[in-house]
Formats: sequence, C-alpha cells, structure tokens
Amino acid sequence: MSRLRELLSDSLVYGLSGVVARFLNYLLVPLYTGVFAPGEYGVVGLVYGAVVFLNVVYTMGLESAYIRHAADRDRAPDVFKTLQVLLVGAALVLTSALVVGEPWVRDLMQLDGPTAGRIFGWVLLMLTADALAVVPFAELRLAGRPWWFAGLKTLHVALNIGLNLFCIFGLGMGIEAVFLSNALASAAVGTVVWVRTWPMLGGRWRSDIAREALWFGLPYVPNGIGFAVNEVLDRFWISRMDADTLAVLYGEGVTAADATGWYNACYKIGVFMLLLVQMFRMAWQPFFMKHAASADAPDLFARVFTAFNAGAAVIFIGVGLFAPEIAAIRIPGTASTLIDARYWAGLPIVPWILAAYWFQGWFVTFSVGVFLKDRTKRLPFITGVGATVTVVANAVLVPLTGITGAAVASTASALVMAVLLLADTRKSYPVGYAAGPALATLGLAVGVVWAGGGTEWPVRAALALGACAGTGLIAWRASVPR
Repeated sequence: MSRLRELLSDSLVYGLSGVVARFLNYLLVPLYTGVFAPGEYGVVGLVYGAVVFLNVVYTMGLESAYIRHAADRDRAPDVFKTLQVLLVGAALVLTSALVVGEPWVRDLMQLDGPTAGRIFGWVLLMLTADALAVVPFAELRLAGRPWWFAGLKTLHVALNIGLNLFCIFGLGMGIEAVFLSNALASAAVGTVVWVRTWPMLGGRWRSDIAREALWFGLPYVPNGIGFAVNEVLDRFWISRMDADTLAVLYGEGVTAADATGWYNACYKIGVFMLLLVQMFRMAWQPFFMKHAASADAPDLFARVFTAFNAGAAVIFIGVGLFAPEIAAIRIPGTASTLIDARYWAGLPIVPWILAAYWFQGWFVTFSVGVFLKDRTKRLPFITGVGATVTVVANAVLVPLTGITGAAVASTASALVMAVLLLADTRKSYPVGYAAGPALATLGLAVGVVWAGGGTEWPVRAALALGACAGTGLIAWRASVPR
C-alpha cells in the first residue's frame, strides 16, 4: 500500500498543477464561447487540431526517450545535452518547411482573412517553444521536482489567460488573441524551464545516445500521429459536412463551422476525465520505472489498474449524468455560463468523450510492457489500427449522426488501441489485470449514465451515489487477496 500511496501522492502533485491549470484554462471556454460565434470557435478548434499533429513531429518522441535513458543519473547530463541539440535542429528544419508550405497548411486549417499570416506565425512560435521545453520538463519529473513542474505549468496557464483578457478586451482582437497569448506564454515558460535546468547542458553530445534515443523515440511519432488522428481528425471531418446533411440533422441555417464549434466546446467537458488520465500518466512512467525490478511488480501494476478504473468510473458517472448542469454553471459576476447556450446542441457527445479518455487511461496503464521491454516499435502498428478505425468510423457515422458519430468514432478507436496494447503487453510483460472487475465497473458506469439520461436531477443524484458505492465495492473486492 505504501507504493500505491507514493503513486497517489505524485499523481496528486502533478494533478494539482493539472487541475489548477485546466481549471484556469477552462475559464477561457466561457470567454471564447461568449465572445466568438460558433463558426469562429470552430476555426480555433481546427488550428489547434493541426497543432496536435505538428507537436508530435516536433518532439520526435524524445520526452519518453529521455525518461527511459536518463533514469541512469550518471549519464543524464549527456542524454539531456544530446536530446536538446536534436530538438533544436529538428525545430529549425520543420519550421523552415512549414514556412515554405504556408499556403497549403493555412488552407488545411481553413485559416484565411487579414490576420491569417500573423496567426500562422504565432503557431510556429508556439510549436517551437513547446518542443524545446519537453526535455527540461521531463527532467523535472525524473529528478523528483513535481512542485517546479506544477508551478511552471500553472504559470503558463495564468500568462495565457491574462494575455487573452488583455488582447480581447484591451486591444479588441479577434481569434488572433488566442494564438498570440498561447505563443507568448509558451515562450516565457520555456525560457524559465531552460534556465532552471541549465546545469544539465553541461553534458556532452554523444552520437551513441542520439542513436539510442531516436531508435526508442521515433516509433512514438507514428504512434503520436495515430493518437492525433484519433484526437482531432473528427473536427476536420465535421467541418466538411455538406449543407443537406446538416439541415437534416440540425435544421436549416446550421453550417459545418457551427457544428465544429459545438463539438469543440462540448468536448471540453471531457476535461475532468482528461485530467485524471494526464496526472496519472505523469506519475505512472517514473513510478513503474522505479518499481519494475521488484518481485511483486506485476501484482502492484494490476492493483494500480483497478484503482484507476475506480477513479475513472466516479468521474464518468458524475460528469456524464450532470453534463447539462455543468454547461449551465453561471460564471460569478457575469451573465455568462460555463458553455454558452448557443453550443449546447453538442452536449450528447459528452459521455462518449469521457469513455474515450477512460480507454486512453487503459492504454497508458498497459504501456508498461512496451516501455520496459523496449518494444516501442509495436506502437505504430497499434495506433495505425486505431487511426484506421477512426477514419472508417467517421466516414460512416458522421454523415448519419453528425457530431455524435464523431464522438463514437473516438471511443471505438481508443478501445481498440487499448485492447491491442494489452494483448502485446501480455506477451512481453505479463500482468494479471483484473479484467472482470474492470468490465463490471465500466458496465455499471455506462448503464447508470444511460439510464439517468433525461431524468430529474434528484433521480440522477441517487443513481450517482449508488453507482459510486458499487464502484468502490467492486474495487475493494478486486483488491482483496485470494
């Protein structure tokens, strides 16, 4: 139990920064949905969708490579220096290529108008600054500096919010403010984390480390692109829905940009599950690296999976049942709600998005095998299958059910990838995951949210309390030694 408490403690520190940062960042959602029309917010979602893809290429999987190879602290400075040189070189090449291909990239993002060129420039600055900060942030995690990590992540969000408010209300800017603010915040925080980890640059360039890191990290690029396809392709698919389909599903006058805006705004309610997955992932990799040599490591990792499912179920039940009330929360001192009423047509996607993030948490848990056994070359196949599921499911479901179909596609893809990774992990690093309790927990949570849909809030509250108690009972029984 002491080791589980250690994982929980680290998760809470990383989670604290994540919760604070995401909560502060979430305050931008009512700002954006209140100030920008759904069509404009749809463009913001498309641009950030492209950023997700590009971030994967800029970082080349070297964050995970650093955690893997810098665990040997004697050679950590050499690993740090070598990987930072690789990232600087990659950033120069990729940014130059994007500048050359600017017209094509801007068209893909549906970015036009008088501010399009400046927005594109801010996106390039954001990509470069974020890429050059991944290894310094990974060093903070590996060196056991979670409070530094948390503080800098929170600082980024605070700067981003402050700059957004100033640019939108002080300077009267449109959606350019979104990207200008993020780029400047990334540059400022990136500078600070570089200064904090500057002594690590005292290492030396080593070609052998570069080869090892790239061999380990580059498989994460197609893996990350596969995840990006699963995460953001849906927005591009929705943005290309034809007028006749939109009229049948949502009525006359609704544009594809409007539907993309609804989807992008209501997707944000999934932040509660995303926070759990992210804070777990931040603590999980260093944790299983530390305890992998223990004789009871497989049993320990199985108990972690059970505990994660209990936490995920509570979030799924609470948010899935009360998504309309969450969207309608009043912002103190204003007449605005957390998500403007113009976007509430997207609320049916929320349970699907929560489920997709839950399955992403499974994927993170099952990654222990490919990580410890250096089997990252298997990841491109797994995420490639997931990306194929995403493409096919979007092609079939979006014309039939609109934005709900896109959310279903994301869930299906995440589940397929988790199952495939589990199958691979069983071969390389067998862990006795409690599949029965996991499926029972999932079934209970999904069943309660489905049954409670459309009922009055007291009924939903009673269902939520009963289901959470049932989740706790399942987790307790699964953890009792047989």
